[in-house]
Amino acid sequence: MTGRLKAVAFGRVQGVGYRAFVARAADRLRLTGFAKNLEDGSVAVVAEGPEDRLRELVALLQQGPSFASVERVEWTIEEGEPEFGWFSVE
Repeated sequence: MTGRLKAVAFGRVQGVGYRAFVARAADRLRLTGFAKNLEDGSVAVVAEGPEDRLRELVALLQQGPSFASVERVEWTIEEGEPEFGWFSVE
């Protein structure tokens, strides 16, 4: 199934290379979408692709890069038509 992951990562996830980490992981997993900082200090991630790869990305979101400290990741996967052509950092 092709799905759309909607996730928000909380903790020390801004200013530590988290969005770049997510973009590299998404590229390796051949997912499309975006990662962007939110005003409350969290990072939003939307990714599209096969559900098994989206679940792999969730595991990586919970880990984060070495300078991050991820407290929690809230996420859902929904069915959806592909909307993005690549993965971007906003």
